[in-house]
Amino acid sequence: MERKVKYDYAFKHECVKLVLEEHYSSEYVAKLKGLNKSNIQKWVGFYKIHGKRGLIPRKNQNYSVAFKLKVLKSMDKYFLSLRESCLKFNIPSESVIIKWRNDFTNFGLEGLQPKPKGRPKAMNNIKRKKRKSDKPLTREEELLKENEALRCENDLLKKLHALIQAEEKAKKRKL
Repeated sequence: MERKVKYDYAFKHECVKLVLEEHYSSEYVAKLKGLNKSNIQKWVGFYKIHGKRGLIPRKNQNYSVAFKLKVLKSMDKYFLSLRESCLKFNIPSESVIIKWRNDFTNFGLEGLQPKPKGRPKAMNNIKRKKRKSDKPLTREEELLKENEALRCENDLLKKLHALIQAEEKAKKRKL
């Protein structure tokens, strides 16, 4: 199943044409199309640097550890902003770089490794309750089970009685 893209190539190209060829401001085009001005500016930047390839929607793109490290190092070395880094390396969103930076800061090079996606294949480590067997309990097991239930009931009644006494003491203090 393919991911739905919010703005397709034709729409982006039309907006960029209005800014570059018709010389409209990005703010005017944004108002005209009902968009955010920053989207138009980002598309124009991608188009100027990467041409038509910069406007093609990117779906589920995987980046290598070396590429991620290259982006982060060039940001530090050349003092690039998030937007400049996105434009230079053709990365669709600044949030992707922010995630890489946080992962690298917290976990080092290992944080940039690709993470498994989706639901885990098997859940072997989970301790599950023992299933009741179909065979009936022995007389001794029945008595132990009944004894445990009575202990629980007794503890509950003691706590209830203590709670009632505490409430009565609190009422007497108020009077």
